[in-house]
Amino acid sequence: MKQISRNIFFVVITLFILTLVFSFFIGSGAETETLSLSKVAEKINTAEVERIEIEGNDLTLFLRDGSEAKAKKELEAGLTETLTNYGVGATQLKDVEIIVKEESGFQFWAGILIPAILPLIILIFFFWFLLRGAKGGANQVMSFGRSNLKSGTGQKTKITFNDVAGLKEEKQELLEVVEFLKSPQKFLRMGAKIPRGVLLMGAPGSGKTLLARAVAGESGVPFFHISASEFVEMFVGVGAARIRDTFSTAKRAAPSILFIDEIDAVGRQRGAGLGGGHDEREQTLNQILVEMDGFDRDSKVIVLAATNRPDILDQALLRPGRFDRRVVIHLPDIQEREQILKLHARNKPVEKSVDLRKIAVRTPGFSGADLENLLNEAAIFAARQGKKIISQQDIFSSIEKVLLGPEKKGRVISEKEREITAYHEAGHALIAASLKDADPVHKISIISRGHAGGYTLKLPLEENRLRTKKQFLTDLATLMGGYVAEELTFKDVTTGASNDLEKATELSRQLVTRYGMSEKFGPVSWGHTDTSIFLGRDMMGEKHYSDETAATIDREVVNFMDMAYKTAKKILGTRKKALEKIAKELLEKETLEQEEFNALLAPLKLKPLTIS
Repeated sequence: MKQISRNIFFVVITLFILTLVFSFFIGSGAETETLSLSKVAEKINTAEVERIEIEGNDLTLFLRDGSEAKAKKELEAGLTETLTNYGVGATQLKDVEIIVKEESGFQFWAGILIPAILPLIILIFFFWFLLRGAKGGANQVMSFGRSNLKSGTGQKTKITFNDVAGLKEEKQELLEVVEFLKSPQKFLRMGAKIPRGVLLMGAPGSGKTLLARAVAGESGVPFFHISASEFVEMFVGVGAARIRDTFSTAKRAAPSILFIDEIDAVGRQRGAGLGGGHDEREQTLNQILVEMDGFDRDSKVIVLAATNRPDILDQALLRPGRFDRRVVIHLPDIQEREQILKLHARNKPVEKSVDLRKIAVRTPGFSGADLENLLNEAAIFAARQGKKIISQQDIFSSIEKVLLGPEKKGRVISEKEREITAYHEAGHALIAASLKDADPVHKISIISRGHAGGYTLKLPLEENRLRTKKQFLTDLATLMGGYVAEELTFKDVTTGASNDLEKATELSRQLVTRYGMSEKFGPVSWGHTDTSIFLGRDMMGEKHYSDETAATIDREVVNFMDMAYKTAKKILGTRKKALEKIAKELLEKETLEQEEFNALLAPLKLKPLTIS
């Protein structure tokens, strides 16, 4: 209705403007007097008329004073006969030049047709303009069944496996897909069935989409990509229609690659959420299952899909014949992080002295996208300071910004709070430096970042896939270091240790319920094993133990916390001078790097301790 109203308004305005234009041109000419036949006869008798032009029934009189006049003659009679009847003598008529003009065919037909056809043309145009908006809406409704499939073919920058750092084993898995697309007969002759679907599973930003584009770039075939969320609409059946359109487009371009991103949007386990079996999302999933099963044995279409929630996918989607191959993409280790940093640093002005290995050491748990964002933040940081080249310190500052947020040097903090923060962070650092199994301290700062009043950055020297109980106990004692340092120094505690206590309590609970490291329970896991998937998340989990066991678990958690507290108190109680020295240095410099911290503790000759 809004579109129709706008069209009506536009048509009315257009007609109004046309009326003004025509009236302007019609009215702009000089006015001509129209005479009756008796008046014409009178003027001829008085010798005022010089010439008369006859065109059809129209008379144009040219008077001797230079003016003109118009008149109409009788339809049946000639002009001479009419004038004679009006008393014009032959003598007077001889002095008047009479010219007869033939009426043009165009003017004749225009005079007949235009008055009849022009209103009809205007009405037709009016209704066409009104219905055009409605027709567009109807076309939009009819196009709901078409997928918004994007083609990656013909892009200026072609992505290959050389543009993907690390992921050696994952690329090897996908190389078989590339080889099949290039020479399928090599496999078909052996009776082998190439995987019809490849599911890429990994954390957000780990490189799933990049790998899919690299497969297309390596194989040199058409690449189509779409997000699974684009299949689902409010109208029932639209998702299934879009799936059919998507797969038919990929088949027409075969050999080709079809990439479906975030497939968990439509591939969730059926019957585990809202909507029942007739839910639009489930109908869309059913159509995907049918399409993937309907491929011929020698079909040259490979379906790649990506998800970071493989645990909620429907089992029918994962069975052989559909997504036959699953490629798990882990977060990069230290070697891969260094390669990724080198890759993203190629197009940036980075100092030659920058050691990307040190950057890789400080970024455990970072994905490829995180590392790209890290170097981008470093470039922004350097540009903001007016630099033309990125230094090592710019990248270090960007790491802390990504992890904790920007520095808040402008925040007004009392001297008492600065002192408490300094002793708190010194407690964390001293515990980490005193225990043998602790990760080394890389940086200590009392400059506020994000929600943290200060922070102690400690990172492992090498990647650890497995952690021991002693390492966990060391982490617990380090977390309790800030709390104990405040208690020993100021005989009181603050809310600054709340986050440390929360982390320590959660870690203690995992030691008891998940890792089987409690002496009370032994090698038993008390985690939730029977869960109902509700809208993609594990909820309504049923615990498989009694209330009595739950109470015992709580006591064991408190026991781990108490053990960590006593360890931290024992270390800091015997090394108060070291604690005070670190805190005073922090109050003076606000930030201590790893080399400065180690140099500060070197004269004290602290012996590393082991938690028994």
